[in-house]
Amino acid sequence: MEGLTHFGSEGQARMVEVGEKAETQRTATAQGLIEMHPDTLARIRAGQMGKGDVLGVARIAAIQAAKRTHELIPLCHLLGLTGVDVEFSDQDQPAAVRCQVTTRTRGRTGVEMEALTAVSVALLTIYDMCKAIDRGMVMRDIRLLEKQGGKTGLWRADAGNAE
Repeated sequence: MEGLTHFGSEGQARMVEVGEKAETQRTATAQGLIEMHPDTLARIRAGQMGKGDVLGVARIAAIQAAKRTHELIPLCHLLGLTGVDVEFSDQDQPAAVRCQVTTRTRGRTGVEMEALTAVSVALLTIYDMCKAIDRGMVMRDIRLLEKQGGKTGLWRADAGNAE
């Protein structure tokens, strides 16, 4: 194994070789937020958006994105996900919807990119479904909250390091 790097011996980009790494249970949790006009949030809550159930569609989009991350992010490995949990919560001040995604696999590489991609696509889906009435929505604070498994074990954003 040449080491865990995205650069080959001549400096070209390559997919990291993970074949010799041990398979372990791996999980990652990411979250993000989309701020919107209060009327937009009220319509989402009431199920009154013209395109249908905004959060239901965003949930499916998040799951699909997690499963297809390797097609979207260069050099990501194709992973057999064993689970994807998508949760939404909303808040009034500022008016926003938060998305949190936890991805799981048993494999040789982590699922952080799958969780982050799922959150991003969920928020983009909310934007797409609501843009006819609110083009000023802002997606922000997309970040990894926690990852478990593999060589580094447990990492949490609040701690900022492996335990």
